[in-house]
Amino acid sequence: MAMGRRRKHRQGQIWVEEKALAKGPSHPFYKRLNEVLERHGFDGFVEGLAAKFYAPRMGRPSLPPPVYFRLLLIGYFEGIDSERGIAWRVADSLTLREFLGLAWTDSPPDHSTISRNRRLLELEAHQEAFTWVLGVLAKEKVLRGKTLGIDATTLEANAALRSIVRRDSGEGYEEFLRGLARASGIETPTREDLAKIDRKRAKKGSNQDWLNPNDPDAKITKMKDGRTHLAHKAEHAVDMETGAVVAVTLQPADRGDTESLEVTLEEAKGEIADLNENAEAGEALSDKALSELVADKGYHSNAVLTAQEQIGIRTYISEPKRRRRNWQGKEAAQAAVYGNRRRIRGERGKRLLRRRGELIERSFAHCYETGGMRRTHLRGHSNILKRLLVHVAGFNLGLLMRESFGIGKPRVLQGLLAVLLRSIHALRRLFGQPVTKFVTPEHGLTPGSYIFVIAPRLAW
Repeated sequence: MAMGRRRKHRQGQIWVEEKALAKGPSHPFYKRLNEVLERHGFDGFVEGLAAKFYAPRMGRPSLPPPVYFRLLLIGYFEGIDSERGIAWRVADSLTLREFLGLAWTDSPPDHSTISRNRRLLELEAHQEAFTWVLGVLAKEKVLRGKTLGIDATTLEANAALRSIVRRDSGEGYEEFLRGLARASGIETPTREDLAKIDRKRAKKGSNQDWLNPNDPDAKITKMKDGRTHLAHKAEHAVDMETGAVVAVTLQPADRGDTESLEVTLEEAKGEIADLNENAEAGEALSDKALSELVADKGYHSNAVLTAQEQIGIRTYISEPKRRRRNWQGKEAAQAAVYGNRRRIRGERGKRLLRRRGELIERSFAHCYETGGMRRTHLRGHSNILKRLLVHVAGFNLGLLMRESFGIGKPRVLQGLLAVLLRSIHALRRLFGQPVTKFVTPEHGLTPGSYIFVIAPRLAW
């Protein structure tokens, strides 16, 4: 057989039949995901949702809303942090083009087209798309809503600390330090002098004194790894029975947990109310929806516990170590704190607090670590929240896919063969039986993919 050589210059053909075009194997995950979306009428819903933002007859056809929302879902499933990266990934993948419904002659969407559609569609449209996904989870019995766990994490902002300016004078950080140096008698300060002056100042990173002019919503805060950076605060309300994210909010990073809790809790109440209002007969959530709240010790305060007890929500909030307290004149707060303490010391309370760390941290890991949104590439809470809502909706769809088909992300299939091999070799050692290798193209496996099975001589 003669060795083939790569052609550096190839004459293009004017006409090519579609059946002659190269086609890659379809990814089973995206094929199944499209089936789920089509079965529940996703395309018709988002088209009706976005119709008011488009002119009925004027202008060239834009990016269809079903394609736009699928593009943002690709960002979650492929772990891509930016809209530019999503556009590049779609341009390189035949599978993703098929998932979007693009024909062979269609050009993939550019990143500027994606960002323009994001700016065109209001935040409420993205919120309704998130609520629609929750409705699908409720229909498929993957959402209960009785017990919610709430926790928050920080997202690195698309803004640099070196760009912050004073709120009162507009001075940059280095310019401000030079002014302090001149006031202390140093006319021409060096970098060492500026660093020495800066080191001795108290509250030098106060959000009351400084802001970033490019992204005023970003706040100076300490990240999870100990770095100080401009950041935003994302807070999740998670169903403690299924792990579904019922509500997600984006708030200032310097807002305390006891303050941000009310915002997220109100959002979760609104989502559950919308689900029950739009649900068909027999599909509404239970009357006991949102009757229990689980959180860590950062959310523990007299005001939070008293407010939740007054509206009939049982709290399971970890209590920080404190000295003996004086409850004189605070009978209501004392009853709420003691009731919460009694619940978290019981078996159910301990079990819920263990699951809180498991389920909520899992949603953070999928959405921000492997999902690629630990660092934001957008500015302004409204812009970031639009992307975040569809991103977390992708996480909820992944839960539904795992419940229905056993796989919640497309990349899980990459390690499936290794898991299968380990299981087969463990069975072989257990039973001492031979192993047979064969290819099964009828199951959609590509050439070179193998399944190992125990020979039928096993005596069960």
